Amino acid sequence: MLFDEPTSALDPELIGSVLNVMREMRESGMTMLVVSHEMRFARSAADRVVFMDGGKILEQGPPDLILNTPEHPRIREFIANIEAH
Repeated sequence: MLFDEPTSALDPELIGSVLNVMREMRESGMTMLVVSHEMRFARSAADRVVFMDGGKILEQGPPDLILNTPEHPRIREFIANIEAH
Protein backbone atom coordinates (compact mmCIF):
# COMPACT_ATOMS: atom_id res chain seq x y z
CA MET A 1 0.00 0.00 0.00
CA LEU A 2 1.24 3.52 -0.78
CA PHE A 3 0.82 6.41 1.67
CA ASP A 4 1.71 10.02 0.92
CA GLU A 5 1.84 12.04 4.16
CA PRO A 6 -1.06 10.13 5.73
CA THR A 7 -0.95 12.23 8.91
CA SER A 8 -0.54 15.71 7.47
CA ALA A 9 -3.17 18.23 8.60
CA LEU A 10 -4.58 15.87 11.23
CA ASP A 11 -5.00 16.73 14.89
CA PRO A 12 -2.75 14.82 17.33
CA GLU A 13 -5.48 12.41 18.36
CA LEU A 14 -6.19 11.38 14.77
CA ILE A 15 -2.47 11.09 14.01
CA GLY A 16 -2.17 8.48 16.76
CA SER A 17 -5.14 6.56 15.39
CA VAL A 18 -3.80 6.54 11.83
CA LEU A 19 -0.34 5.43 12.97
CA ASN A 20 -1.85 2.64 15.08
CA VAL A 21 -3.78 1.32 12.08
CA MET A 22 -0.62 1.45 9.98
CA ARG A 23 1.31 -0.46 12.69
CA GLU A 24 -1.41 -3.12 12.70
CA MET A 25 -1.17 -3.37 8.91
CA ARG A 26 2.60 -3.81 9.16
CA GLU A 27 2.26 -6.46 11.84
CA SER A 28 -0.19 -8.36 9.63
CA GLY A 29 2.51 -8.53 6.95
CA MET A 30 1.40 -5.76 4.61
CA THR A 31 4.14 -4.03 2.63
CA MET A 32 3.83 -0.26 2.76
CA LEU A 33 5.67 2.62 1.14
CA VAL A 34 5.14 5.68 3.32
CA VAL A 35 6.18 9.27 2.64
CA SER A 36 6.23 10.92 6.04
CA HIS A 37 7.84 13.51 8.28
CA GLU A 38 6.81 11.47 11.34
CA MET A 39 10.29 10.34 12.35
CA ARG A 40 9.21 8.57 15.53
CA PHE A 41 6.83 6.45 13.47
CA ALA A 42 9.52 5.77 10.86
CA ARG A 43 11.98 4.76 13.58
CA SER A 44 9.52 2.35 15.21
CA ALA A 45 7.72 0.88 12.20
CA ALA A 46 10.04 0.96 9.19
CA ASP A 47 12.32 -1.83 8.06
CA ARG A 48 14.14 0.60 5.79
CA VAL A 49 14.32 4.39 5.57
CA VAL A 50 15.10 6.23 2.35
CA PHE A 51 15.93 9.90 2.87
CA MET A 52 15.35 11.99 -0.23
CA ASP A 53 15.97 15.66 -0.89
CA GLY A 54 15.38 17.43 -4.18
CA GLY A 55 14.36 14.19 -5.84
CA LYS A 56 17.66 12.46 -5.00
CA ILE A 57 18.30 9.67 -2.53
CA LEU A 58 20.83 10.90 0.01
CA GLU A 59 20.94 7.80 2.22
CA GLN A 60 19.03 4.60 2.75
CA GLY A 61 19.19 1.82 5.27
CA PRO A 62 17.89 0.65 8.63
CA PRO A 63 16.00 3.36 10.55
CA ASP A 64 18.38 3.40 13.53
CA LEU A 65 21.38 3.92 11.28
CA ILE A 66 19.84 6.65 9.12
CA LEU A 67 18.06 8.50 11.94
CA ASN A 68 20.71 8.13 14.68
CA THR A 69 23.98 8.39 12.76
CA PRO A 70 23.33 9.89 9.33
CA GLU A 71 26.38 10.45 7.15
CA HIS A 72 24.93 13.16 4.90
CA PRO A 73 25.00 16.73 6.31
CA ARG A 74 21.50 17.49 4.99
CA ILE A 75 20.04 14.60 6.98
CA ARG A 76 21.89 15.67 10.14
CA GLU A 77 20.46 19.19 9.65
CA PHE A 78 16.92 17.85 9.15
CA ILE A 79 17.09 15.62 12.24
CA ALA A 80 18.48 18.48 14.36
CA ASN A 81 15.67 20.80 13.21
CA ILE A 82 12.85 18.39 14.01
CA GLU A 83 14.35 17.43 17.37
CA ALA A 84 14.60 21.13 18.31
CA HIS A 85 10.84 21.58 17.93
